[in-house]
Order: sequence, then C-alpha cells, then structure tokens
Amino acid sequence: MKKKVFIIDTSAILSGKPIMITDAKIVTTPGVSDEFNPGGRDFRTFELLKETGLTIQIPSKEAINAVKQTAQQTGDDRRLSIADIEIVALALDINKNPDQEATILSDDYSIQNVASTLNIKYQGFLQKEITKKFKWVSRCPGCGKQFNEIKKICPICGTATKNSLSQKKNL
Repeated sequence: MKKKVFIIDTSAILSGKPIMITDAKIVTTPGVSDEFNPGGRDFRTFELLKETGLTIQIPSKEAINAVKQTAQQTGDDRRLSIADIEIVALALDINKNPDQEATILSDDYSIQNVASTLNIKYQGFLQKEITKKFKWVSRCPGCGKQFNEIKKICPICGTATKNSLSQKKNL
C-alpha cells in the first residue's frame, strides 16, 4: 500500500478550516512558506501546522520545468504563481517514489487543471474540484486575433491580450 502524502497550497491554509490529516504526511514548498509574513492569524496557523508535522520540501528543477511546460500547453502559465508551480512540481517528485502517492489540497482551479493534465491527484479544500480540463489561449480584444501560445501584447495591433477559453474536455 502506498503512503499518502498531502501537499497543501496557500489556499488551504488561508481558508481558516482546520487541516486534520492523521493518516498521511503533510508537506508544502518554500514558495508557500514565503507567502506568509510574520505576525497575524495566517502566519500563526502556518507555524502551528509546522509544529504538528508539516514539512517543507524543495521540488526538483526538472519537475519545475515539466510543470512550466505543461502550464504553457494548457495556457495556465499566466495564472500560476511560483508557489503554485512548486506545489505541482513537488507532487511530480513525490509520485516518482513507487511507495508514495501525492494528493494536492488546493482550491486553485489552475493548479487543478495542470495537475489533472499531469495525472496528479488533487482535492478541493472548501470548493468542489474542477470537472473539466481547460485550454486557454490569448485573444486580442482590438483586432480579434487568437493566439494558441500565450502573448501579453498582440503582435499585430499592439493591444494587451486577454485569456480566452479555447476548449473544455471532460475529465
């Protein structure tokens, strides 16, 4: 039987809901740790989690690059922070160990979308999980041109582009 490892995202900590996991290891990344400033309720919650077993692990550069590449393919690269990328990358690293299975705890739909594409388990914390995979593209509101790769500025007319949903696929 594989050992369960839950990777918690900032959203799970900020929810204020107690994280009560007793039959698994709980980990997070340095990027998530950096999102909490000393003082305040959320910082104290994070410190309490560390005292009760939360560990901080650094994902490999290979896993980070794989997540960035996948996020570019899905169009989520504009939506993911460094901490978000680390969360998914850490899950990739953990899943390489045949004795462990990672599940990401996050309400962030972009994290869930990239995780789904990489066949990583995820679970919503306060919200339901995504039910479809999304593919985002850039669309220019000025000239109407659509770009499969994410562009911030339209190379045709110079207008700032917007994210647009290209396709949805059932999970």
